[in-house]
Order: sequence, then structure tokens, then C-alpha cells
Amino acid sequence: MALRGRSYFNDENCFFVTTTVINHLNVFSSPNACEILIKNIKYYQEKYHFQILAYVIMPSHFHWIITTDNEFGTISDIMRDLKKYSAWDIMDFIQKSDENKFMKYFEGAGEKYKGQKRKFWQERFDDVILKSRKFFLQKLNYIHNNPVKAGIVDNPEDYTYSSARNYKYSDHSVIYVETDVL
Repeated sequence: MALRGRSYFNDENCFFVTTTVINHLNVFSSPNACEILIKNIKYYQEKYHFQILAYVIMPSHFHWIITTDNEFGTISDIMRDLKKYSAWDIMDFIQKSDENKFMKYFEGAGEKYKGQKRKFWQERFDDVILKSRKFFLQKLNYIHNNPVKAGIVDNPEDYTYSSARNYKYSDHSVIYVETDVL
């Protein structure tokens, strides 16, 4: 397929990012937790002006490919704020729900950090700069096939919290994804 629109791979502003819940807890098995993360993503997307090229929210982690506009914020700025505020929102929801079994893990992890009562995300996030269309396609396929490989669905587009639906059906109902890369 020919590359439509602008090239996302000219500058070092296109990233494949992974971040994981502490102890690989399956918090995102809950659609409510996924929706809270999506709400936070949309908020920071507006604040930092980044574009989402792909994403998947797995039960214990999420992957995405985004392009940043460093005039508004770096990948570190985006991930710092997204992780911090989504953690607060998700833990507040979990504490009041039937999923509160996770709270002992969050509180236990927080004890390791001075002045912190609880911790949701693992300390760091992994990011890789995508410099070529080939590398982008490799990561895109990895993201879209993650739920299939995990045995959650049979087809990538069947998973609600994945951009496979955006690419296959132009379904932007969960979150808007720039699909003009292909």
C-alpha cells in the first residue's frame, strides 16, 4: 500500500510505547477501567496535541503508537501525566467497586516509595522511536495481534479496545486513530 498523507517517520516524534500495571494485574479486564484510561488519553491528547496511530489496551498493560508535537509536550510529559492521573482515577474507581481486591497490591507497592500510599503503574514505560514505515508496520501488527495471541479474541478487529477496529471498519467510536498512515 502507498503511504497517504504526510510521513510520520521523518523526525524523532513517532513512538511505540508500552506501560504495565504493577504485578501485571489484570485491571483492564474491566471495561470500566478501560473507559477511564480512554477518558484520560483523550484529555491528554487535547492538552499535548499528539496523534494516536495505533493502540491496544490489554488486561495488564497497554501499547500505543503516537506522534508527538514537542512544542506542546514530549513523550515523557505525556506518559508522566497520563500514568499519574489515570492511576488516581482507576484506583478510585476500583476502591469503590467489586474489583477492590486489587487495592492491597496497589497499597503494598506504594509502601516502597516514600510518601506514596499506593502505586498503580510500573515505574517506567518502554518507548521505541519508529523511524521507518517497515518498523511501524511491524509494531502495528504486533499491537493488533496482541489480543489474538493472548487468546482473548479470534480476530484482531473483534477486540473492543484496539485500533484494529479503526483500521478495518473506520470505527472511531472508542477513540479516534489516525489511520491514513497506510
